[in-house]
This record gives sequence, C-alpha cells and structure tokens, in this order.
Amino acid sequence: MSTSVPAKSGDRWKNPLAYLLARMHHPENQGFLREDQIFLILALVIGALTGLAVVAFILLTERAGLRLYPVGGSPWRRLLFPIAGSLGIGYLLFRYFPYARGSGVPQTKAALYARDGFISLRTVFGKFFCTSATLASGIPLGREGPSVQVAAGIASVLGRSLGLRPEKVKALLPVGAAAAIAAAFNTPMAAVVFALEEIVGDMNAPVLGAVVIASATSWMVLRVLLGNNPLFKVPQYQLLHPVELVIYAVLGVLGGLVSATFARLLLGIRQRFLQFPRSTVWFQPVAGGLLVGVMGWFVPQVMGVGYGFVGDVLNGRMVLSMMVMLVVLKLLAVTVSYASGNAGGIFAPSLFIGAMLGGAVGTVAHWWLPAYTATAGAYALVGMGAVFAGIVRTPMTSVLMIFEMTQDYAIIVPLMIANLVSLFIASQFQKQPIYEALAVQDGIHLPSAASRRERDQRHIIQVLRAAPDPLPAEITLREALEKIGDSRAQTPFQSWIVSDQLGVIGVINRTRLEEEHTRDADKKLSDILNAVAFPHVHADQGLDLALERMGANQIEILPVVGRADARKLEGIVTLRDVLDAYGVTPHELGLS
Repeated sequence: MSTSVPAKSGDRWKNPLAYLLARMHHPENQGFLREDQIFLILALVIGALTGLAVVAFILLTERAGLRLYPVGGSPWRRLLFPIAGSLGIGYLLFRYFPYARGSGVPQTKAALYARDGFISLRTVFGKFFCTSATLASGIPLGREGPSVQVAAGIASVLGRSLGLRPEKVKALLPVGAAAAIAAAFNTPMAAVVFALEEIVGDMNAPVLGAVVIASATSWMVLRVLLGNNPLFKVPQYQLLHPVELVIYAVLGVLGGLVSATFARLLLGIRQRFLQFPRSTVWFQPVAGGLLVGVMGWFVPQVMGVGYGFVGDVLNGRMVLSMMVMLVVLKLLAVTVSYASGNAGGIFAPSLFIGAMLGGAVGTVAHWWLPAYTATAGAYALVGMGAVFAGIVRTPMTSVLMIFEMTQDYAIIVPLMIANLVSLFIASQFQKQPIYEALAVQDGIHLPSAASRRERDQRHIIQVLRAAPDPLPAEITLREALEKIGDSRAQTPFQSWIVSDQLGVIGVINRTRLEEEHTRDADKKLSDILNAVAFPHVHADQGLDLALERMGANQIEILPVVGRADARKLEGIVTLRDVLDAYGVTPHELGLS
C-alpha cells in the first residue's frame, strides 16, 4: 500500500476508510493508530455487525417459518416448502455460493488454518441468504454454525480491507466466531470459551481480549434490539437426592451413544452423497427436503429449528411418546438434510435432540422414583448439554452455555457428570471429532489439538524439496517397472509418488511394486493404491511424524500435500533430509 501521500483532512468525511488507512500507514502518522489498536477497534465493529446479522437471522428464520408452515396449517404446506426450498437453495449453492454449504464451523477453521484467514464477501452474503431461506423453509438445521462463518467472514473482509497482515486477519476469525455464539445463544461467557476451545484450540490464546470485547458487544446489540430475554425460559431446579446423580450418569451414557450415532450416520450418509457425480450436486439437497416434508406432514414438530418445542420439554409440556419419537425422527431428518448439502448447522439440532432425550429419561425416572427425582425438565436441560458435548466435543462450552441459559448453579454438577460421561462414550465410538471429519471428507486436513500445541519442534517446511516427476496412476504395473528401469543409476530413491489428473494418490516402493507385478502385471497403479488414505505429511507438521510414517510404510520419501487440498503436491521430504536435520550422518546408517 502506498505511503507517499499523506491523508487530507477533508477526506475523513468523504471516505473515512481511505482516510484511516492513509493515516495508519503513512510514515509521518505512525503514532496515530498502531495495528494492535486497530485490532481492538475492529473487535468492537465486528461485534456490532455480528449482533445485527444474528438478530436478522433470528427474525427471518423464526417469523418466516411460522408463516410458511404453521403447526396447525395445511399438511401440503409442510410438504411443499422444504422440497421447494432445498431445490432452489441447492441450485444457488452449487452455482453461486459453493463455500456456503454445511455448518460454517469447519469452513471457518479451514479459513483459519488452510487459507490465511480468507473468506470472501460473496460467501458472507451467500451464507446468510441461503441459510435464512433454508431454515425458513423448514429444513431442521441450526443458525448458530452459519452465524459463526458469517461473523468470521465479516472479520476477514474488514481485516483485509484495512491492509492488516495475514497473521492479524487470521486472528480476527475467532473474534467473529465468539461474537456470533454470544448473540445466537445469548451466552457471552460460553462464546468466549467456544472461540478458544474449538476454533483456536488454545484457552490461553493471545486474542482473548479481542474475543471478550467482540462477544460483549454482540451480546449488547442483541439485548438492545430483542430485549433482555433468555433463549429458553425454564423454572429453577434443585438436586432432590444423591441418587439423581446416577440417573444423570445414565443420561450421559445415552447422550454419548446418541452423539456417536449422530456423527457416524451423518458422516456415512455424506460420504455416499460425495460419491455421486458432480452434476448432481445442485439437486442433492432435495433428498433432505423430501424427507423433512414427508415427516412434517405427519409430525410438524420435526420441522425448523424447533426451539419452541425445546421450551415445551424444559417446562414439562410434552408427553413421553412424542419425545422418544422426536429423538429418532429429528436425528434422521438432520443427518440427511446436512449430508445432502443443505446450508445450516448442527448446534441447534444437538440441543433439540438432547432435550428430547433428557426429557424422556427424566419422565421415566420420575415415574419410577417420584420422591427422589426432579421433573423431566431438569433432565432435558442436562440432556441438551450432554448431547451437545458429545457431538461438538466442547465440554467446557457446553457447561457454561447451559449455566448462562438458566442462571442456576444447582444444575452445574449434574451437567458436568453427564457431559464428561457423554464425551467419553462418544469419543470411544467416533474417534475423530465431527468437524475435523467433515473437513477431511472435503479434502481439508485441519491440525489436531495435539499438533496445534507443538510449537518448538522441527517442521517439514524446513527440509521441503521439489518433487520428482510422479508415476501416472493409469499405467500398468509392467509399464511402471519398465519406466523406472534401473533407478539406482538415476535416483537415490526406491520409492515413487503416484498421481492422477486430480493429484497425488499414493506412494509405492520397489518391493511392493514387484510383488504386485508377480500377481497381475496388467493391473493399473491406481488399483493397488488408496487415494483417500495414503501416507503423507503437511508442511507445518513435525519431522518426527515424517519418520514415523516412513517407517510404518517402508518408504524413504513422503509427499508433502496442502491442507486445503490433500491431493495437491507441494513437494517431498526424504529420509536423508530428515536425518540431516537431526544431525545424523547418513553413511553411518548405510544410506549413502
């Protein structure tokens, strides 16, 4: 950005953004505003804009839904609107807003870790419009996850417009995420914890101050525009007898099983949809719309976000049979709707399913032990937290969120017990957190929580080298052996990268190539390699991981691929380079 012309005082009213940029970057005005001061001001602006966006989300999705498919209205409306909405929005997502699909949380994390904090203005508008229309038509997804992506997009656009460094732009994304959750759930403290626990992965992140400012600002905007009303109105609860803690632990077990079922079902169905031809992507969301429409014809409570029905359960106004039925129907409707490509999140569905599950458990417990147990509403409240913790894998956020919703300290201990049990059970049956698994299905490899904590190790990028020409995946094993010939005279490696038109599909060594050749020489290389799960590393990972994967696969080179596209070859890392980085002389190991 040019710094040769100072800002004119009259420009501040004609173009305030240009005036601010000129004052910030001109050498004579370096004391005017530093980048860290701009960062804090941006946190306020992001919080305010996010609050307005969330309020618009709430008004559009709730009021439109009440008009389009009222519970007591004609069944044909509940059948027609989800189908028409998913069809129209499916085309818009495919044609104009490809990055606006899904929840918004994995897309935000992908922007943070794989795209230098970049979220386009088109995606912001597309996410807001498509999600609003999707939810208003009755698709039973949530608005909280999309709010996170919209807010992070606002932060990204503002940061890049002000010419902030990429590191600062990336740091603004969790600021926007916190503002979104604070307004969407009316829980500013839980929003701060969510941004640090899920988005950043570090509870001691240096962006804590800005996250708090944005969260508080967004929350204040919500209160000013929609009033001082909690998301759910619930009576005060108390622990009647210690035996209840056992029932809450059982609820945690059931919550964990339901959470794991939800995650595995969603990922499995989504994988099937991803295997269909690309030409069908625009039409796929109709599968979710059709299922929701058919269910809504008979059970209107399945449709939409459903927070009103959650309120009924929390206040003991729903029968056991309906709660059990809604656990099953909502789980199916949400997983198919999300997996087929509709725009919407899984926060609200997890709370809905958890409330129904908890209410059902509480009703049964109160029937059996009326003198020792609270009413079903208390269990519904704990069930919300348990399923949320099991699906989203943010136990601290879950505890704080439910506490802020109720302002009731008595519920904290049962909530912590159920949350931890649910988290443990869910992680046993579904090892990978759902947001990371969704990103992997899209070819985006997000850093795990463990890898994000590794700050001082040697990294792949320090020894990255250009990749040699890969072997084409379409050639036969016989042609591959002829092609490499006596490779010892040409290259020190006895392993080769294999790629097709889309990128890397694997690595093969001479030993395996010769073994497979003896079985069927006319097989293609692509037939013996797994393009989804092949040994690889990313440039920001450690050299110790490269050594581990080389040893496990008996190869001396590894492809280095991108996080945003796991098939994109960025270079290779070799065993010799890794050993050199650790100060080990190769010829001592017989490698020279």
